[in-house]
Amino acid sequence: MSKRNSQAAKTAARERLRQERERQAKRDKVKRQVVVAASIVGVLAAAGGVGYAVVQSNKPSHWETAADDKVVAPAHTSGKNGTTVTLGEDDAKKTLKIYEDPRCPICAAFEQNVGSTVAGDVKDGKYKVQFVGATFIDGDSDDDGSFQVGSRGEGSKNAMSALGAALNVSPEAFLDYKSALYSTKWHPEESDDKFKDDDYLVEIADTVPALKDNAKFEKAVKNGTYDAWAVAMSQAFSNNKDDVDGTPSLVMDGKKLTTSSGNAPMTVEEYKQVIGAALKG
Repeated sequence: MSKRNSQAAKTAARERLRQERERQAKRDKVKRQVVVAASIVGVLAAAGGVGYAVVQSNKPSHWETAADDKVVAPAHTSGKNGTTVTLGEDDAKKTLKIYEDPRCPICAAFEQNVGSTVAGDVKDGKYKVQFVGATFIDGDSDDDGSFQVGSRGEGSKNAMSALGAALNVSPEAFLDYKSALYSTKWHPEESDDKFKDDDYLVEIADTVPALKDNAKFEKAVKNGTYDAWAVAMSQAFSNNKDDVDGTPSLVMDGKKLTTSSGNAPMTVEEYKQVIGAALKG
């Protein structure tokens, strides 16, 4: 090969190398642009995700919203926001207040042991019953008229709302449904927030003749028609004038009905003793 040809070959090789370097430089530039763009998108997405999470965490919960909603009171109620629920014969001279929380296991035991006796007395006209519902097992409280949603669940509130739907059907449906909720078959452990499930509440209602396949009742439960009423009822418990702070509690003529041990009566015999003395007083 001549020197001339050798020099030309070298020049061509250098030109090819230069062109390849330029092409590689362009590819590297495009790659860097893609990486930067992807990083920016990632940062924006992360920021957006954090922003969304912050917004979501600051949104009021359903029950906080319900506390501000207009109360739809069930039929067969009276008083402010329909929180006075009195059942029985109009001419019964005395009224027994019963304070209960739907998730309360002791309330369940009381209803299972004594509930039928109370229902029989009310039917016989011995006294009326005023039901006052609590939701403190959910962790709820009241701060000077401002409802505070607790962190221990929502089953008490949800069951209270369902009781409102039952009461709207009839007082008898309310009493039968309340009895079913507290029964050994359906009442969950206190740690199991099973009453938050609308389908479970409807399943229990299907054991009550007046509520079985009752489309209006089911719609009210699933739509939360009486959720605001449940909150109002909880506030009525928190602000009661009978100095009651636990459930179950029985009050007649402004006095708590308790056994000699200071507890609510948990057997039929204990109940007959305390209610008999109260009726005479």
